[in-house]
Amino acid sequence: MGKFSFHTGERLKKEKLIKELFSKGSSFNLYPFRIMYLPNPDDAPFHQVLFTASTRNFKKAVDRNKIKRRSREAYRLQKAQLNETPKLLIGFIYIAKEILDYNQIAEAVSKALNRLNEVKMKK
Repeated sequence: MGKFSFHTGERLKKEKLIKELFSKGSSFNLYPFRIMYLPNPDDAPFHQVLFTASTRNFKKAVDRNKIKRRSREAYRLQKAQLNETPKLLIGFIYIAKEILDYNQIAEAVSKALNRLNEVKMKK
């Protein structure tokens, strides 16, 4: 796989793993996201990531999809910053009340990945 790819296996889709992430995972806020993370219990060869935007804040699916699309693109281009071990389950929950432009989202994703590296170093 290419350095800048974001293939299906990197997406967090298993309901069991998502529930585990939300129940046992740690989190921190970094505007416009709340980032949840948990060491991956499966033997996945890469980090698995989830992106969400609230229906409460964004009634139109078009707006939610735009936010998730921008967030995925920012992650795809910057995921190389994330250290390789240990593999994590990561959830990016969009908590802002308005749609931010791509540059602001990309900057926040970059800071989040750096912070995840620091968290992993401490453990």
